[in-house]
Amino acid sequence: MAETVHNRIAVLRAERHVSRRDLAEALGVHYQTIGYLERGEYSPSLYLALKIAAYFEVSVEVLFSLEEFRRIG
Repeated sequence: MAETVHNRIAVLRAERHVSRRDLAEALGVHYQTIGYLERGEYSPSLYLALKIAAYFEVSVEVLFSLEEFRRIG
C-alpha cells in the first residue's frame, strides 16, 4: 500500500492568487517543494502541514487527506 497524502494546496493557491514562490517564501521552504507537495511526490512533515494550513487559515483536514478528495461540480 502506497503512503500517499493527497492535498488541496494547488486549489487554495489558485483561489487566493498565491504563487508557488510566494507560498514557499512564507513557509520558509524552496519553491520546488511546493510543486512536489502539490503533485504528491513529497509528503509534508506534520510541522509543515500545520504551517500550510495556518497560512491558508483552514484546518489540516481541509487541506490534507489519506484518501483522494471528491471532485466538486
